[in-house]
Amino acid sequence: MDLKIRLQLSTMMFLQYFAWGAWYVTLGTYLAALDFAGTDIGDAYSAAGWAALVSPFFVGMVADRFFAAQKVLGVLHLLAAVCLIWASTVTDTNTFFYALLLLMLCYMPTLALVNAVSFHQMKDPGEQFPNVRVLGTVGWIAAGWLVGTLDIEATALPMQIAAVASLLTGLYAFTLPHTPPRAVGQKVGVADVLGLKAMRLLADRSFAVFAFGSLLVSIPLAFYYNFANLFLNEIGMDNAAGKMTFGQMSEILFMLLMPFFFRRLGIKKMLLIGMAAWALRYGLFAAGETWVLYAGILLHGICFDFFFVTGQIYVDRRAGAEIRASAQGLVALLTYGIGALLGAKISGRVVEHFTTDTGHQWRDIWPLPAVMALVVLVLFALLFTEKNKEEDLIVSATG
Repeated sequence: MDLKIRLQLSTMMFLQYFAWGAWYVTLGTYLAALDFAGTDIGDAYSAAGWAALVSPFFVGMVADRFFAAQKVLGVLHLLAAVCLIWASTVTDTNTFFYALLLLMLCYMPTLALVNAVSFHQMKDPGEQFPNVRVLGTVGWIAAGWLVGTLDIEATALPMQIAAVASLLTGLYAFTLPHTPPRAVGQKVGVADVLGLKAMRLLADRSFAVFAFGSLLVSIPLAFYYNFANLFLNEIGMDNAAGKMTFGQMSEILFMLLMPFFFRRLGIKKMLLIGMAAWALRYGLFAAGETWVLYAGILLHGICFDFFFVTGQIYVDRRAGAEIRASAQGLVALLTYGIGALLGAKISGRVVEHFTTDTGHQWRDIWPLPAVMALVVLVLFALLFTEKNKEEDLIVSATG
């Protein structure tokens, strides 16, 4: 991969995640300013879960079979820009949900498409992809600092900024290297798209525990993704959106350190540490002191890398080459689809229950997802067995 292509792909990743990070983190704060109830905010965030359930059909049955990936990416981002502008003008709860649903139906497939465009240009994705993908995290960080510094978290401006970024991404996509449809001429069924061919892995108790544990732990995780920015703003943290990006910075750090931890801990301990970090984060948020809030934000690196990234590596090693993609698709469906959807609904109802005339009773809210995460952790510790040899897992972690 020459320098020109690497710069093209890195720019694509930066714009891709800037367009998402500009509005997603602060959406709860904006909707609360519109007097949306907790359930309404939860319903709005559930649009991403619904879209994650539909996205594999579009990518697997349409985009991968008939159209060049960079062109589909461009069209979807242009449509997303229109949806963002529309959503930024809507103040009715029902209409806003459908505007956001249309937006996420356009955006969620692009997450797979930017990866497809990148992989097609790489001789060694395991070595080259992380160096390109990290620019997506940088884009998310840049978006958070821009929105936080401008002090516009409670306004519609983040969505309008995201619309401009999505428009630029859409136009830029048509300049990217040609990426032909991957499955042209192949027969692709529902089982392939939804990862159902990997269902036989559920016959193994440990894999089943991992899969359904991932689904269950995704429920308390939604409390952070959907309501942390609103919480930090309500308690008076300055530039909350910008300071939340410390979590993405720690994510990059722990990603670099993961091979070190793999050698010493193995898969099961890393997964358990990831779950424990989520429970600890919520406990720190419940405490409410300034320094522990920063600690809770910085835990994001462990929360995300030790659970989600480690989980992807576990699936990669456990599934085998013939159903590896199907297994990853199944776990993604359980976590980003069903788990995120249930989490959005449940977190919204909990936050609404603890709503007061002056805000929310956050000290009563945060212990609940902490307990949820701890329950999953205990069940996981008791039922999950790491069968793979540690040295095999180290090879996977280090590429």
